[in-house]
This record gives sequence, C-alpha cells and structure tokens, in this order.
Amino acid sequence: MVHRFPCDHPALDFVGTLRGRRNDDPLEMLDGPASLDAWFRESKLIDAGPRSAPADLVDAVALREAIYALVAARLFGEEQRAADVSLVNEFARSAPAAPQLTPAGRHVEATPAQALATVARAAVDLLGGPDAHLLKECQRPECNQVFIDRSRGFRREWCSMTTCGNKVKGATYRARQRGNLAPAT
Repeated sequence: MVHRFPCDHPALDFVGTLRGRRNDDPLEMLDGPASLDAWFRESKLIDAGPRSAPADLVDAVALREAIYALVAARLFGEEQRAADVSLVNEFARSAPAAPQLTPAGRHVEATPAQALATVARAAVDLLGGPDAHLLKECQRPECNQVFIDRSRGFRREWCSMTTCGNKVKGATYRARQRGNLAPAT
C-alpha cells in the first residue's frame, strides 16, 4: 500500500495526499497518474476502471487543494473562497462512482472523473453536515493531517495513534529519559 488512510473519510484522506503541507518540503503522494489510480483503489472508492491521464491528475490536485482550502477556512475561522466552493460543487455535480452487486459481492468500476465526483460529494457532506465542527488538525508538527474528532471530550490530538500519536509519545518519553523534559503532572 502506497497511501495512508488515517481519517476514515475519503475527502480528508484525499487532502492528506500532500503530507506535511506547511513544512518546507511537503511530500506529494500524487506524483503521477499511476499514484492517483493507486489512491482510488487503496481507498476502496473503486475496484477497477480506466487508468488516469495527466489531465485527471491536474483535476485531482485542483480538487484536493480546494477541499483543503475549505477545510482550513473552517478550522481557522476564515471566510471560504467562492472559487473553492464552486470547484468542489462542480466536481460534486458529476456522476459519482456507482457500486454494483455481482456474484462475488460489491464491485465499483468507475472513471477517474467519477471517483473524483465521489470525493467531492464526500467533502460536501462533511463540510455541510453535522461533523464539520468536529474537524481538527493533527498536533504532530510534521503531519498537519485533518481528521474528525469523535473522541469523548473532543480531546483527540493526532490523526492516528499508530503513526503520529506513537511518534509524539515516543519522542516525549525519550526526551524525559534524557532529562530534557519535565514529567507531566
């Protein structure tokens, strides 16, 4: 598996394909049409479909950045840009990937445009729905992944305990062992 899916939400995981976005050198995970195809399959949005073309990758990055801009506006209490809303809505108006029942079970075959429409619709549902106020950003400085905090007391700090949470806790423990950090009270 090439991509990570810590958020359990297609729009937020799609935004996470640019890792460490506010770092000096963010890591672009959508570095070609093949990596976009891999994201579609690994996210389980689609099982099969035509390969992405370079134009699909351009569309995907534009959609990802518009979704991130809308999420960031929500997180930081800023005004949404009309161009971002318009772009997400334009993708959401397209036909999404449609699951089909086969003798082997559920199967989704879709074009890249249909997969992007599915991501856009998930973003609309999230940003226009009851979970919008639950959005938080991972507190690990190298990460910046946005997630939905459904924890009791709204106290979750990391996109994923298995990745960022363990790294932060391990670093804190090692610093405490070296005497560089006062014990938590």
